[in-house]
Amino acid sequence: MDAFAPTPPEWTTRAVHAYGFCCPRCRSSSLEAEQVWLNRRSPVMTETHRRKWQEFYQCHCGCVWWAWSSDRPPSKLSTNEPNPT
Repeated sequence: MDAFAPTPPEWTTRAVHAYGFCCPRCRSSSLEAEQVWLNRRSPVMTETHRRKWQEFYQCHCGCVWWAWSSDRPPSKLSTNEPNPT
């Protein structure tokens, strides 16, 4: 499955909107999803002129959900501190 495929996979048709950026059924994070598809063909412009798009996830519990990319919480893997050299 290509997350950046131009056409949506069939499983996205049963997606529900998740407002907490996690599976609405079992509360698993997007990192635990079995499949992912990003709808980058139809971006929406925010009031601050930034683009956001729908991110679709198929959870291991069977639930299919989507959320706006702008609702994604900050990653614990990135920091704003400069690398010491």
